[in-house]
Amino acid sequence: MTEVLDSRGIDAWRAAERGTVALVPTMGALHDGHRRLIARAHEMADAVAVSIFVNPLQFGPGEDFERYPRDLEADRAICRADGVDAIFAPELHEMYPREPEVTVSAGRMGAVFEGAARPGHFDGVLTVVAKLFQRVQPDVAVFGQKDVQQLALVERLVADLDLGVRIESVPIVRDDDGLALSSRNRYLSTTEREIALLLPRALDAARAEPTAQQAQDAARRTLTDAEHRHPEFSLDYATLVERATFTECPPDFRGEAVLVLAARVGATRLIDNATLAFV
Repeated sequence: MTEVLDSRGIDAWRAAERGTVALVPTMGALHDGHRRLIARAHEMADAVAVSIFVNPLQFGPGEDFERYPRDLEADRAICRADGVDAIFAPELHEMYPREPEVTVSAGRMGAVFEGAARPGHFDGVLTVVAKLFQRVQPDVAVFGQKDVQQLALVERLVADLDLGVRIESVPIVRDDDGLALSSRNRYLSTTEREIALLLPRALDAARAEPTAQQAQDAARRTLTDAEHRHPEFSLDYATLVERATFTECPPDFRGEAVLVLAARVGATRLIDNATLAFV
């Protein structure tokens, strides 16, 4: 049976675990995208731990911390079905017994795109990831590529601070209609979900173009047209960036780049991305 452990419990579990350990950090509300991460974690290590913690440090004023979906029993059932060895589900006071004075700075990469839209968000993400790594001591941690800026920053965190954890990434998992799986999709009404499908359609439009400039323009055209047609839709950005640095690609860029998208549909903020290559 998959155990749900507090801080003392995960310490004891880790001390007793002699094989390699893979960690899948989550905020719960598990879906098929998380299950893909768990499956990859099983391929990477002898034992798999899933952390479930809704981290207040990565939510800004007016964001959805209080209403973020929480269902530990449903999450536990998924973990049990998928053979997870341990669930680390700490209470808030265990992770932050007092308001932290010392946190991790995400630097320049954490201040652009999602970081610009959500100031301090990535500082909160990296702080909790560092704490989870310290607590669980994983050999490998598995993240999804949907949050590609977060993934790039976690890789940089590990490299810059010599944390010694291998970071494994898993491609975006999409629903049958093409929408990238996200715990926030449940906030969408039926009409809003139809509008949200414009994000993967913009990525498809970009894939059809031969140059970086044309690809970016095609995606932006699709999404700005959507703004005119749907008052519920508001585009934040649609930009080609270099994967390692999250700097914007020049118009004549050649090589592999990531097209990152963000928009608000109704009250729900959604992100998506695709890796494109230009020769």
